[in-house]
Amino acid sequence: MNKFEILKTYFGYDSFREGQELLIDAILNGQDVLGIMPTGAGKSICYQVPALLLPGVTLVISPLISLMKDQVQALNQAGIHAAYINSSLSETQISKALQLAAEGRYKIIYVAPERLETYEFLQFAKAVELSMLTVDEAHCISQWGQDFRPSYLKIVQFIRQLSKRPIISAFTATATEAVKDDIACVLGLSYPRITVTGFDRKNLYFSVETPKKKDTYVLHYISEHSGDSGIVYCATRKNVEAVYEMLLEAGVPVTKYHAGLGNGERKQNQEDFIYDRKPVMVATNAFGMGIDKSNVRYVIHYNMPQSLENYYQEAGRAGRDGEPSECILLYSPQDLMINRFLLESKEQNSEFGEDELKTIRERDEERLRTMSYYCMTRNCLREYILHYFGEAGSSHCGNCSNCQKEFEEIDVTEEAKKIAACVRELRQRYGINVIVGTLLGENKAKLREYHVSDYQSYGSLREQTEAGIKEIIRQMMMEDILTQTKDKYSLLKLTAKAKELIEGLITIQIKKPKEDPQAKDALRNISVKQRKSDILNTRGLELFDTLRELRTEIAREESIPPYLIFSDKTLTDMCVKIPFTREEMLGVSGIGENKYKKYGERFISRILDFTGKRKEKLYFGELEEAVSGTEMKTTRKAAKAVKSEFYITPQQAQEFPYKERYLLPELAAALSESRNPDTMKKITGAEIFRYLESRDYVTEKRVDGRWKKIISEKGAEAGLFLAPRISKTGTEYEDVYYDEKAQRMIVELYVK
Repeated sequence: MNKFEILKTYFGYDSFREGQELLIDAILNGQDVLGIMPTGAGKSICYQVPALLLPGVTLVISPLISLMKDQVQALNQAGIHAAYINSSLSETQISKALQLAAEGRYKIIYVAPERLETYEFLQFAKAVELSMLTVDEAHCISQWGQDFRPSYLKIVQFIRQLSKRPIISAFTATATEAVKDDIACVLGLSYPRITVTGFDRKNLYFSVETPKKKDTYVLHYISEHSGDSGIVYCATRKNVEAVYEMLLEAGVPVTKYHAGLGNGERKQNQEDFIYDRKPVMVATNAFGMGIDKSNVRYVIHYNMPQSLENYYQEAGRAGRDGEPSECILLYSPQDLMINRFLLESKEQNSEFGEDELKTIRERDEERLRTMSYYCMTRNCLREYILHYFGEAGSSHCGNCSNCQKEFEEIDVTEEAKKIAACVRELRQRYGINVIVGTLLGENKAKLREYHVSDYQSYGSLREQTEAGIKEIIRQMMMEDILTQTKDKYSLLKLTAKAKELIEGLITIQIKKPKEDPQAKDALRNISVKQRKSDILNTRGLELFDTLRELRTEIAREESIPPYLIFSDKTLTDMCVKIPFTREEMLGVSGIGENKYKKYGERFISRILDFTGKRKEKLYFGELEEAVSGTEMKTTRKAAKAVKSEFYITPQQAQEFPYKERYLLPELAAALSESRNPDTMKKITGAEIFRYLESRDYVTEKRVDGRWKKIISEKGAEAGLFLAPRISKTGTEYEDVYYDEKAQRMIVELYVK
């Protein structure tokens, strides 16, 4: 097989994405490589394809157990034999895996960096033909990166002990110019092929919001995106718990993740999210690395992260399948204080000397300041991010909150002069709040204690608002006229550039939104980005839901995450192409030979049932084949009416065809029969199940490696009961049935 045959057979793609073929060819020519590619750009294919063509074994160094498991599971699904070796396995299992690898069973082995130190593994590596060593998340090896892991330095020692040096390939999604150079230097890459495909994720919409009540914003947003999977990141465990409880009380199918939970609970919660049982995750930044969930449609940051590297990595967990997704940061000035406290409390690496620690602290502070400016800028957010990573961007991307607002520039030079004069008059001994209070002429006890009324600056900006003065101060900080001390007091200081302002050599302008001032606190009711609902028409969306239900059914049968079967993007492509035959199904993006053998016939059967064996046009506009031949572009010719949420009338409830028992998909289908499909959304069994789960009628738990539904006492009283079913593959399992009492309870939920 050649590289193109492997790409199509195992991964289901007809052509390579930008940068992939260059890196693959370099590896196959025996050259070291460093690939810096955004999340979702297909980094793993860059080493997996050559690994199957090289004669020996490829070792992949990966930082997290969850990441290894996910990658190996995906490879096995594609028909590629791979294994992982880490602390989750017993020593007997590890020995067996190494034995099978030595016998040629596995071409790709994922391993934790700590494992490289062990005698058994080193002997194995010396005994087999090691063609390539791949370093995933390579930024972890740089001391100047945001996620340095000392264990990654063991890679260098490991390579030195090998009798024959393999090809070294390294990959990361987030690396500044300095980190990129550090990776190549520390790993000792030999004349490497370095490819940077760009940091831009065009499918992501970026937004910074400043709502008065973050909880209200989050609850409203998630309720408006109830069918989507998303992550809410919080800076502290306390915030995670509070947001989790708020969403849980509102009936949202939500779970949580932070370091304060036990290992078992963290694992269970992570699986609930990955398997779409609870599609909303509230977490600290301890969650996410190693999560390859492709259908995350939004990432909300409840608090500002500590660096732009962290933000872009966490926000980048949205839209890994290339579908439109949203990254929203909820900013408040208090976030800056929280992060300064967290940085001061951060445990420092004992391997560093005092000078190195001082440099690291200064870099942390600089990153935090850069992150805060991102939250304050009125310019294009995407350009700000790209510029930080050393890449040029358009000054107007059209796909961020700033580019979608109209601003007017206001000259605030005189106000800025008065602010600078106040800071100087108060001898640069106070923080923002005291300066603002002085300028407003406030009569607070704290200000009286400082005798600020004795200064000429007292009340000099009385006509301004507190928010208005703070906005000008932020602009002065962004233009390096003011700065803050790096201690907990955050005192305002004048820079050398302040003299130019006072002498009238420079002007200060701020951008103000043209809309009503209250508009900034308004909650966004609809997504500003195109989604599959902008590609698929009403019938197309119904087929998508039908295929998604089949995917969930198969995922439960096989105890694997749904996205490992097919991504949302692949399901959407099925709805566009409507494959009836093997050849047509293999033309769908993301479906290779192995995936077709496993699932193709079942999906074709479901499509035939839905369409009545008639080819239909289930998308808007004209279909164009992209250069790759796998991605679809569509243009809507007319606006689509927004459909109402599902409900039934009291009369429809009385006429509902109650039976002795229903399965949930059957019950949902019977309910949806009563609606007008052109004006109303349909209800799905998954939505009903999530509601019942949130009310403790039923739950699912992993038992002996399989998902098992468990009915609570409350559920049994309501009319839920378990009975055996046979899967398509002949496996017997228990499913939940609903007697007439339960049916009436569920029907009543939707009566309006």
